[in-house]
Amino acid sequence: MIHPEKLANKDFLSSCDLSVDEVTHILELAENLKKKELSLNLKNKVLGLIFDKSSTRTRVSFQVAMARLGGTTIDLNPSTSQIGRGEPIKDTARVLSRYCDAMAIRTFNQSDLEEYAQWSSKPVINALTDLEHPCQALADFLTIKEEFCNFENLILTFVGDGNNVANSLIICGALLGVEVRIATPKGYEPNHDVIKKAREISKFKDSLKLFNDPYLASSGANVLYTDVWSSMGEENQKEEKDKDFYGFTIDNDLLKQADKNAIILHCLPAYRGKEITDEIMEGQHSRIFDQAENRMHIQQALLACLLS
Repeated sequence: MIHPEKLANKDFLSSCDLSVDEVTHILELAENLKKKELSLNLKNKVLGLIFDKSSTRTRVSFQVAMARLGGTTIDLNPSTSQIGRGEPIKDTARVLSRYCDAMAIRTFNQSDLEEYAQWSSKPVINALTDLEHPCQALADFLTIKEEFCNFENLILTFVGDGNNVANSLIICGALLGVEVRIATPKGYEPNHDVIKKAREISKFKDSLKLFNDPYLASSGANVLYTDVWSSMGEENQKEEKDKDFYGFTIDNDLLKQADKNAIILHCLPAYRGKEITDEIMEGQHSRIFDQAENRMHIQQALLACLLS
């Protein structure tokens, strides 16, 4: 049984903020917490949630994770606070860090998240930005570890938009030595700086491969992963993206290209019949709802490391 170790960085703004050892430690700690082999008490600790974007799993998993650690959560809804009236981030961050022991922030611009961290005296956690979703990636790799026991010789294929989820999978995969394949239509590739960073992390082993053909990308894959084609804030592009992403659905034909023991992941919410079929979501290869549960265990482990 292991116990929480302090992270080198005070904040968790990006998958890049963690070392290989820290990722491994958080995954092992989450496994211990999930199996109820470890009990932690963070009583009197308070987590503030600032969510500029709507959320189900991220919000609830953080709230439950903090409750299981014995702490409390305050939901700082921008529509019912001065945040929504244009109070400067530097003012909000300095005040809230005197009330709360940590803040989980879900917003649009990565630069806004970084500004919160600059002015806050307490840890700031990325609960999703347009650039990254690092808590999601940790839960994803916990789910993969549960299935395959380790990450040796594994291939993860992400099919869809090169979005925030794809970006965090790329970085986390590079840290863990997992071959990550990203299959997108032309023009929807992941962030260039993220690709560059992943290749720097991988050094001599280029574990990242980019495709525009989902069938080639899925050949022999151990994990097939997808996300919605139109992220929050892209509602006006929905019709155009639906056309551009035609053929990028995870269905039985695509699954046949993967390893026979492949698992299916989706960070949810899912639009069945678009990026994934109902049959695949409910099929024997799906680990989607295990993956969703693991958000809670990972965030419990992360909070324990930041606040212990």
